[in-house]
Amino acid sequence: MCGIIGYVGNRKASEVITEGLKRLEYRGYDSVGIAIAEAGKIEVKKDKGAVEAVSNALQFTSTTGNVGLGHSRWATHGAPCKDNAHPFVDCTKKIVLAHNGVIENYLELREQLKKAGGHTFSSETDSETIVHLVEEESKRLPAVKAFQSAIRKLKGSYAVVCMIADGEEKLYVARRNSPLVLGVGKGEMFAASDIPAMLPYTKMFVPLEEGDVAILSKNGYKAYGPDGSEAKRTPITVDWSIEMAEKGGYPHFMLKEINDQKHFIHESIAADVNNAKTLLARYENIDIIACGTSYFAGLILKTLITKEMRKRADAFIASEYQFTANPDNRTLVIAISQSGETADTVQSLKFAKEKGAKILSLTNVVGSSITRLSDEVVYLNAGPEISVAATKSFTSQLAVIYKLIFPPVRLFAIPFLIEGAMVLENRIKEVAAKLKNKSDIFFIGRGLNYPVAMEGALKLKEISYLHAEAYAGGELKHGPLSLIDKGVPVVAFAPGDSALPKIFGNIKEVRARGAYVIAVTDDESVKKEADDAIELPKVDDPLLYPFPEIIILQLLAYHVSVLRGIDPDKPRNLAKSVTVE
Repeated sequence: MCGIIGYVGNRKASEVITEGLKRLEYRGYDSVGIAIAEAGKIEVKKDKGAVEAVSNALQFTSTTGNVGLGHSRWATHGAPCKDNAHPFVDCTKKIVLAHNGVIENYLELREQLKKAGGHTFSSETDSETIVHLVEEESKRLPAVKAFQSAIRKLKGSYAVVCMIADGEEKLYVARRNSPLVLGVGKGEMFAASDIPAMLPYTKMFVPLEEGDVAILSKNGYKAYGPDGSEAKRTPITVDWSIEMAEKGGYPHFMLKEINDQKHFIHESIAADVNNAKTLLARYENIDIIACGTSYFAGLILKTLITKEMRKRADAFIASEYQFTANPDNRTLVIAISQSGETADTVQSLKFAKEKGAKILSLTNVVGSSITRLSDEVVYLNAGPEISVAATKSFTSQLAVIYKLIFPPVRLFAIPFLIEGAMVLENRIKEVAAKLKNKSDIFFIGRGLNYPVAMEGALKLKEISYLHAEAYAGGELKHGPLSLIDKGVPVVAFAPGDSALPKIFGNIKEVRARGAYVIAVTDDESVKKEADDAIELPKVDDPLLYPFPEIIILQLLAYHVSVLRGIDPDKPRNLAKSVTVE
């Protein structure tokens, strides 16, 4: 959540920063601003609203200067408004700063600054406290030391980009529990919360470590560790092109990324899992932690480990892990996260490491926070995912999960199953038209199809704003049947696997109570029993049914959203990378 970018070099900074903020829009935000330094003065422009609208209204790119920073805010402390928008300036108008994260001790720091005197606060945010703290430290220390000293006083999470109008074109940056990556160009430097913001200019990046501070100039950077000593950080090179982050002619990123799956699934299946499989074989106690869509992938992994490998495995919602689990040095913890920056997952990994657990992570982003906490990493190879709703990253997670469990020959059919589901789009649009005006929709499944049903309900509710719930088929009679009435839609995942007789009985249960049943199936008996059906492609291996089912549920959610006049790329109140707990 929130986007942050800084630039120093020879280009017009306002143009670089404005374009960078547009590439960070997927992270979710409600206000936006930029700050540019030139000739010892700082100009700040900010307001509530979208990047395009605020930039046009305030003429962001009319501001000259070669060093600056920008921010897109998702409100945590204080309502979305101009005063609470970033960047913030100090009382001298010489220091400006933007911040992602949450400062847990900001009230204490604010009181200390008020007692010191000379500080006037203009916002309700925790973030403004930092710029005044740098101002206070600058009264007795040179710029670098003042910034380091201020950062050391912070508790909580932060990615900070700061400028000081002292005649030198420099950026001061720091991170802890919130992502911040440096971009290394020729005669220029960048800092941003995610790589796509910098891709038009460089392919070389430096992920900062926890507690790092760095000083950027057009000639390069210096990084300092938490103890204040200079530190070496290893650059990485990514092979993403900027075109990979564009819509490619599709009306929405989500639809493009659904269609991307037939291409990127080959890259995910090719992921190197040899070390991860060795690690998995060594442990009998396995905890899987993840959030949202990644948690549903974790439930499938749990089932496969339990049934196919006959090991003990549990899947935990990451935010609950510290309260419900007890890892030790005999535990393998598998973390699943698209961004590698999910705050709840990061904190759970730190908890597990303190207890001596071994860490294996499955993620899409090289150099992300989770990778640096892990003993072994498997990359999803899904390419950048821009739409807030996870699509190709979920399929890639499953491809990697299946490769951890099964020999590669077992995965041969996956790309064909995905393509087979893609051709059903027109049929899926017909079904979506019948759902767009409903108020309550239920999804049911059994076995591996139950987590798929959960993902179907999540996709629908997050981008169409319809109430949707998922249940294991057997749970209907333990309460949810009371909600089934005439015309209530029930989407039933009923493929021809070992759970078919049971889910068939559940379909009959809800039909007897007047439900409108939409079956996702390849079974003729189920088609006859259902009111509507989306026919699954032919599947020879029953364990592979989730792959075509996933495509169907993604397309169904997408088309319901579009038919309801909603932008599926930017669902309200949500963000791509959840970096606060």
